[in-house]
Amino acid sequence: MWRQVPGLAGLFWLGLILFAAWPVSAAEPVAVHAIAGQGMERIDPDGPVRVRGVVTGIFLGDSGLDGFFIQGAEPAPDGMPSGLFVYAPDLGGKAARALEPGRVVRLVGWPDQYRGRPQLEGIKRVKLLGRKETRAYPLRLPPEDSERLEGVLVRTQRELTVTGNGDLAPYGSLELAAGGRAFQDRNFAPGQGPANPARKGRRIVLDDGRYSRDPDPVPYLSDAGTRRVGSRVEKGLSGIFSRAFDNRRIHPTQSPEFRRPNPRPGPLPDPGKDAMRVAVLNTDSYFLTLGERGADSKRELRRQRAKLFAAAERLSADVLLLLELENKDGVAEDFRRRLARFTDNPWHLVRSKGSPSGVIRIAMIYRSDRIRQVGSAVRDGRGVHDRPPLVASFRPRHGGSPFAVAGAHFKSKSDCPDGADAEANCWNRRRVRQARALAGFLREYRRKRGIDSILITGDLNAYGAEEPVGVLDGAGWRDLIASRLPWRKRSTYVYDGESGYLDHLLARPELASRVDRVSIHAINAEEPPFLEYDRGGPGGRHLSDGPFRCSDHDPVAVDIAPR
Repeated sequence: MWRQVPGLAGLFWLGLILFAAWPVSAAEPVAVHAIAGQGMERIDPDGPVRVRGVVTGIFLGDSGLDGFFIQGAEPAPDGMPSGLFVYAPDLGGKAARALEPGRVVRLVGWPDQYRGRPQLEGIKRVKLLGRKETRAYPLRLPPEDSERLEGVLVRTQRELTVTGNGDLAPYGSLELAAGGRAFQDRNFAPGQGPANPARKGRRIVLDDGRYSRDPDPVPYLSDAGTRRVGSRVEKGLSGIFSRAFDNRRIHPTQSPEFRRPNPRPGPLPDPGKDAMRVAVLNTDSYFLTLGERGADSKRELRRQRAKLFAAAERLSADVLLLLELENKDGVAEDFRRRLARFTDNPWHLVRSKGSPSGVIRIAMIYRSDRIRQVGSAVRDGRGVHDRPPLVASFRPRHGGSPFAVAGAHFKSKSDCPDGADAEANCWNRRRVRQARALAGFLREYRRKRGIDSILITGDLNAYGAEEPVGVLDGAGWRDLIASRLPWRKRSTYVYDGESGYLDHLLARPELASRVDRVSIHAINAEEPPFLEYDRGGPGGRHLSDGPFRCSDHDPVAVDIAPR
């Protein structure tokens, strides 16, 4: 950044320096590519230089990047275009108003670097000349040399897909990928899924021409006030290529055209008179104790309830597994009672002996007008489990054989030991032990209860090709999501711009043969996080009681035919 010399004495000496340096440094024009170090070694003059270039992108003021980009009027020595950022926070008046793409300008300023990126700063003279047409360089992902394209006007050559939207409200940016959304590479067994599912090189950040936080309004929203993962940007997007904050970026010089915006789904169709539907709803910390993991105020709790109940209603479930409830007696009953009032349906709570350990617990409720519980429910209270699994058996009211539902929530990938993170698949060994323990527990449950039709469902915190799922597969459990849904649909969660399914439906063969339909209700993971009940974007203007982004996990559901 340009640093002013304080005081009158400093101004006097600065004037002498400028006077002495001007005839030497600024007498002859310097090419843009020489300052940027593109196609040649970057020069490092000790004084001001005169530069001539064509304006390609304008991002003035505190609401932008405090400057603009220019491109060399002629190609660099390697035949490619050159680009350079001009840091001009004090540029105003007629010069600022006259700047426009295609305008040729002559500048006097100091070459420098900011966070490793060349720029021209300390601008003391701007002269507007004629106009010159500048063609955007064709951008392909992955680019051959990201550093070489720094500051260059580019145009995308193919359609791009929104693969991450977590930074949309805080930083005004979307993560885009070529070839469709990126998937976790551990989401698919060998031979399934896309080639190179999580390849970083084919991704780029669509920025908003500024590095400030919390843009208002939030950019790139659809008419529905969202921008879902899976939305697509038309090819031919033009902008300035940049590298910042460990990502390749494009600051658009024209508004991106979104097509096939991946619209929000409607409610799941009714399972019908005879089929029974089991669904999972992650409540994202439904706590009655305010200020803990869930809501901080009564107002937030009211909105959290409204969003969760709206989501539960559109699932049309007969058995509903609830995850991440506060581990206190009365919390699950509070949810059940209020949901029954909201939906005007007779929901009953599955009760089990003892109190599970931990901060959160698993709960299960069911529609007593459609289904009845058979026998008592049990939990696997062994210490290997962070949240003891809950198992209960049911029989349809209209008749048919019983089936059992085992709700599970394995150890999460967060709070990793030894500085590891979720990318390192931490706590995998514990989840493997939990999978083995659950398989053994249900084997004993089948022997004692005489029920072969059993479903494991919940958040296993393991992707489809990870070891815990493999343990259950080896024990005879069939992955209904992998066997019933195409690979593009196998996602319930988005992390770091990569999709995958952590929420599972695993069935014994006896139950798998009765499955009519498997559904992932994409109302949460594909939505921007700022739509959650306790965020709402600038001024809370995007807060709503609707079901979308009621949690960070999508609900999953399975329809079971009678027998």
